[in-house]
Amino acid sequence: MATETLTIGKALNTGLRRALENDPKVIIMGEDVGKLGGVFRITDGLQKDFGDQRVIDTPLAESGIIGTAVGLAIRGYRPVCEIQFDGFVYPAYDQIVSQVAKMHYRSGGKLNIPMVIRIPFGGGIGAVEHHSESPEAYFAHTAGLKVVTCANPQDAYVMIQQAIASDDPIVFLEPKRRYWEKGQVDLDASLSDAYPLHSARVVRPGTDATVLAYGPMVRTCLDAATAAAEDGRELEVIDLRSLSPLDLRAAYESVKRTGRAVVVHEAPSNIGLGAELAARITEECFYSLESPVLRVTGFDTPYPAARVEEEYLPDLDRVLDAVDRTFGW
Repeated sequence: MATETLTIGKALNTGLRRALENDPKVIIMGEDVGKLGGVFRITDGLQKDFGDQRVIDTPLAESGIIGTAVGLAIRGYRPVCEIQFDGFVYPAYDQIVSQVAKMHYRSGGKLNIPMVIRIPFGGGIGAVEHHSESPEAYFAHTAGLKVVTCANPQDAYVMIQQAIASDDPIVFLEPKRRYWEKGQVDLDASLSDAYPLHSARVVRPGTDATVLAYGPMVRTCLDAATAAAEDGRELEVIDLRSLSPLDLRAAYESVKRTGRAVVVHEAPSNIGLGAELAARITEECFYSLESPVLRVTGFDTPYPAARVEEEYLPDLDRVLDAVDRTFGW
């Protein structure tokens, strides 16, 4: 088994390389993805090795990138579009919602749109406005789209390949503040034998409360669980991995054992993923709950200036405070 220690960013790069090697119909396109290798260097070296017909530097026009990719997907290609930053996706939102999400349904199932839209998302990097947003609820709410996010290098490596191999359009959210975190990656992992793309995973077992998170907040919740253990409280942490469709089997099983649930995400609380998760858990686990399902989220404001972003982002203390509150009912 070929196992290496890679960052999430390098794992994504390696996964993209494997996809390009395995299928000549895979095309990567986006702003500065070629010669520069992307602003986060996720596509570094790919244009040099695969040429500028397969790793394409596009104009600075997100709607044009996605619109072109729709045509390519209809013609049998598998375009992988990079949106440089989360806040830049909105010019392409019309294309994504009106075309990408609806083409299969509109054609009565005759047309597939096998494309991946990669979006670095979330805060924590000290960036200016439009560079630190969490737009996942927009896409998870849109019928016809699938939405996934990775939280560790192994998932980054496998999930990007699984997304590219899918015949469905997938929004692939990458936790930009975690790009440089390292972990073990099995480079021989087979897609057919890998953990299913749209399945949640228990990343830390526990008995006292269930904490659900995804993307950049998984690490925050694992750190909170480590801190809680020092006080004798065992938190079970679940990485959702897929936001649409949601896989809540592990969450239901966990909450029925622990009786408590806390949902954590960076996006604002108002009509966010946490609200949907709280509603479903309450419906399914009502008689097991010892307290309401609580949410730890960003605030209902535009993302703040970098100097105060740590006041906005959920952190270890806010997660632990919510867990403590679940024991106060």
